[in-house]
Amino acid sequence: MSEMSFDQMLDESFKTIHNGEVVEGTVIDVKEDEIILNIGYKADGIITRSEYTNESNVDLRNLVQVNDKMEAKVLKVNDGDGQVVLTYKRLAAEKGNKRLEEAFNSQEILTAPVVQVLTGGLSVVVEGTRVFIPASLVSDTYEKNLEKYAGQEIEFIITEFNPRRRRIIGDRKQILVARKEQMQKELFERIQPGDVVDGVVKNVTNFGAFVDLGGADGLLHISEMSWGHVENPKKVFKVGQKLTVLIKDINGSKIALSLKFADQNPWLTAGEKYARDSIVEGKVARMTDFGAFIELEPGVDALLHVSQISHNHVNKPSDILKVGQVIEAKVVDFNGEDHKISLSMKAIENQAPVQASDDEEAVMDESAEE
Repeated sequence: MSEMSFDQMLDESFKTIHNGEVVEGTVIDVKEDEIILNIGYKADGIITRSEYTNESNVDLRNLVQVNDKMEAKVLKVNDGDGQVVLTYKRLAAEKGNKRLEEAFNSQEILTAPVVQVLTGGLSVVVEGTRVFIPASLVSDTYEKNLEKYAGQEIEFIITEFNPRRRRIIGDRKQILVARKEQMQKELFERIQPGDVVDGVVKNVTNFGAFVDLGGADGLLHISEMSWGHVENPKKVFKVGQKLTVLIKDINGSKIALSLKFADQNPWLTAGEKYARDSIVEGKVARMTDFGAFIELEPGVDALLHVSQISHNHVNKPSDILKVGQVIEAKVVDFNGEDHKISLSMKAIENQAPVQASDDEEAVMDESAEE
């Protein structure tokens, strides 16, 4: 048997490798555009910048350090110069595709950072593989500006997996919808009319405010915002504002809310504050041809009949008074049961007892019915 040459013995001491094989190595040198690996073979492995990343201007010295351990895939055992050509990028993509395929089949919820905000959606990366999330599947509500997601980690599931066509689609909306449905179910199991709960103002309209209760929205109607009169909800509430509200009613999936807590009803103490013959101050809230309604405090209005404004004849209240004007008057009648108070300005002028007129009583009855 012939003796082996030194070169033959040297070759025998190294492992054999083949194209397509995954090898592990140690980084022995890093250049701006090239990584050199000791892979336990007679020749070192080379990973060019284009086979490490898709970024063309990156400096590999900022990404990889000498003595780092790496896995790579063999592209060519011999590039013609005796070196082994390796790829890190393609191996990572294969691993990423396998990971995504498993997640697609199991409908696993994945978490990944948003690496790019596109015109039609978001791009995220899972183990080196890109996933596209269309704008319509980013949220369960319309998103006008997707830039807020840049750099954020988001959750999603894979709803379409076709790596050959480079079509891997993610869906975040399904997760949000499912969670909201669960939260809604738990909320309705927990609440009932009469409960006091915390919420956050989600939207404000001319007729009321929608409050997020954590699973469902409740409507705080303008008539339930205060014991007093609210002219414009948008001047009282802001989106994001925290509120403690009373659940007034639940009808199916609709929740009616209120801020008119019974123990804060101003009529509970009105009898003491506005007893008959007492002198009070109030603000002109609104006027009609027959009289002016005076706000004594939020939730407590009194009627100043046109006949009780002055000893002189007054055609209509607006001839003498203005909305917002503060006036002083005497309480000539108090009916706590029906929430009616009658005032007189002219009674203060002569200090004579003044009775509410028949016309005034009729007007009070009509206003109470309204």
